[in-house]
Amino acid sequence: MTGSPEIAEPAVLSWLEGAVRPLFVGVCGSQGSGKSTFCEALKNRLAARGLKVAVLSLDDLYLSPEARAMLAHRVHPLLVTRGVPGTHDVGLGLEVFQALKAQKPVRLPRFDKANDTPFLRAQWPLIDGPVDVVLFEGWAVGAVAETEAALQTPVNDLEVTEDSKGLWRAYVNTQLETVYAPLFAQLDRLILLAAPSFEVVQGWRTQQEHDLKAKLASSGRTGARIMSDDQINRFIQHYERLTRHILREMPTRADLTLRLDSERKCIDVRERRA
Repeated sequence: MTGSPEIAEPAVLSWLEGAVRPLFVGVCGSQGSGKSTFCEALKNRLAARGLKVAVLSLDDLYLSPEARAMLAHRVHPLLVTRGVPGTHDVGLGLEVFQALKAQKPVRLPRFDKANDTPFLRAQWPLIDGPVDVVLFEGWAVGAVAETEAALQTPVNDLEVTEDSKGLWRAYVNTQLETVYAPLFAQLDRLILLAAPSFEVVQGWRTQQEHDLKAKLASSGRTGARIMSDDQINRFIQHYERLTRHILREMPTRADLTLRLDSERKCIDVRERRA
């Protein structure tokens, strides 16, 4: 199974021992790595043990297209595209985390990727009552900023042609270091689903879009924004720099690293001992 939640389950149970609840567990993994599937399976395994689990995705904190358009006009045109640090409502994430910590009823944000817009608040699932574990998943969850020196060299054509002065990547890096750091500081533990390489990630993301297209077609939904393969290739370049950085840096400090092969099967497990 993707990411092997059966391997993560005993780790989470051990982390719960003597911990203040809810336990906040970050799950970081590149696009297409199966984070959502992993978290749903892990949630079900923990629920079978009588534990209450809330799941929130970093993707569900995306700013609306209108808000991103304003950001793109004010800072840099590349910020019109959702994904990188700077394109999320971090304040909303912190509000939800604080409510969960206080064991207060709270609605968990949800974002409709197919239509690139947040769902109505009334459609957000309500968490009512004490929670034991919060799983917070996302492609950049728990990430840390790069050095200024690392930002100087472009990593792909997008950065060469559309961010030649490095303003976009510098802004993203600063957001990660300042705005996102307090959100990620709420995490008690961090799990990394480590892809074999960024090249594999690109193939996963293409497959992900094809699967979404098929799902929408079978459900009769029309008007959804599905990307072509060429659009996906450009889109994924927005994520490349930070994805490569995470794969280099995060395994040294993640509490649990599950290394995946190209089929998303876990081939190695590394647990950091305190």
